[in-house]
Order: sequence, then structure tokens, then C-alpha cells
Amino acid sequence: MSENLTTAQYISHHLQNLVWGRFPDGHWGLAQSHEDVHQLGFWAVHLDSMVWSVLLGVLFIALFARVAARATTGVPSGLQNAIEILVEFVDKSVKDGFHGKNKLVAPLALTIFVWILLMNCMDLMPVDVIPYFAHMAGLPFMKVVPTTDPNITMGMSITVFLLMIFFSIKVKGLGGFVGELTLQPFGKWLLPFNTLLEGVGLIAKPISLGLRLYGNLFAGELIFIMIALLPPYMQWGLSVPWAIFHILIVVLQAFIFMMLTIVYMNMAHEQHGH
Repeated sequence: MSENLTTAQYISHHLQNLVWGRFPDGHWGLAQSHEDVHQLGFWAVHLDSMVWSVLLGVLFIALFARVAARATTGVPSGLQNAIEILVEFVDKSVKDGFHGKNKLVAPLALTIFVWILLMNCMDLMPVDVIPYFAHMAGLPFMKVVPTTDPNITMGMSITVFLLMIFFSIKVKGLGGFVGELTLQPFGKWLLPFNTLLEGVGLIAKPISLGLRLYGNLFAGELIFIMIALLPPYMQWGLSVPWAIFHILIVVLQAFIFMMLTIVYMNMAHEQHGH
């Protein structure tokens, strides 16, 4: 694919999502070029991000359901043993970081960790393989790493944020939630300053949560794309070490997102002064 493109075009092509939306003339369809993408308005969907994230979510559910259905009480198989270790790891993380009572937190943490891990692992796929087959099928663009799309990462972070707000109001009451935003940390005499300070801190949580994941995975993807532009004899010497190092980033970013979710849910369940 890269033979017919300049370096800038090759990079731009790999960073472009497969977009479907409404064109200025009113018809709906796939964007066939970067110019088409720019014409699409607000109602545009990144089909590749949506499809890959859903497929990986289904893979997660199917894999865990299969292991649960075939679980044995004796010595577990390799896959069952790996999943049990993973579940115990997440459960311990929740027990260490969450001190309230909510049966949703542990399944939420497990879902976030495994789902993000699977999406991140797509970054370890060879850069040109899936886009090549997509091109053969008539699709102009194909990004296979959903977490390199800010729409996906911000969507997940906003969901966590809304859950945090919901449980904050449920546990503390609307008055308690508003009181935390207006009376902390300097009391009622500096209420406007408290509101500004706490409000900025509150809004920063989902933004930093989503952009941290997006930024790290986008940078990793960009480096893989740039390595793919090198001569073949140089690609193996750089792509393999970078892929090994990137495995740490893939796992670490999933872990950080999970842990921050646990921390935010714990904050939502903490009563003021406790």
C-alpha cells in the first residue's frame, strides 16, 4: 500500500478512521477520501472503531462465558487458570481501592480492564495487514485500534464519570453532593472559590482519564506506522523491540484506567469527613 503513497499520505491514511455520515447534499454514505471526511457534519460515525470495539467486547464475553461454563473444581486448565488469576487480581485491586458497598464496582473494573486490554492489543497487529484486506474489500480506510480514537476513550471515561456522579448523589444525597462542590475545601465563606476549584477538578477527571489512554495508544500506533515506512531489513530490528516494550504500555494503560475508575467510585461512596 505504501508504494503508491508519499510518506505524509501513508501516515495520514493509516490515521484516518472509516467514517460514515451525512453529506452536505443530504445523502448518507462512507467517506471515500479525506476531503469527504471534512464535509461530514456532527452526525458522523467512526465505523471501524465501533465495529472493532463491539467485536472485542463480544470476544471478552464469549471467552469468559465459555470458561465459566466449563469450569472445574480440580486443577484448572491453562485458560481457566489464567482467567482465575486475572479475576483474583482485579478483585484484590477493588478490595484495596474501594471501601464502600457496591456490587457493581468489581464487574465494572473487570470489564474495563479486559476490554481496554483487548482493544490495546490490536496495536500489536502488523500495521498493513488488516487495512490491506479492508482495501481489497473496497473500504477506503481501516483503523483497528479503538483506543486510538478519542471518541472511544472519551466515551468510556464519560460513562465512568456519570456513574461517579450518580452514586455520589445516591450515597450522599443531592445536598451532600452539592455541598462537596461548594463548601470544600475552605468553607462557606469562600463558596465561589470552592465551586470553581472543585468544579475544575471534577471536570478534569473524565478529560484526563480519556485523553491519557488515547494519547499513549495513539503515540504507540504512530511509531509503528513510522517503522513500517523504513526498509524491510530495518523494520524487524525496530518493530520487534518496540512491540515488546509496547506490551508494557498496553497492559499499563488498561490497569491505570481500571484503577482510576475504582478510585473515582470510591470517592463517590465516601461520606464527607470519613
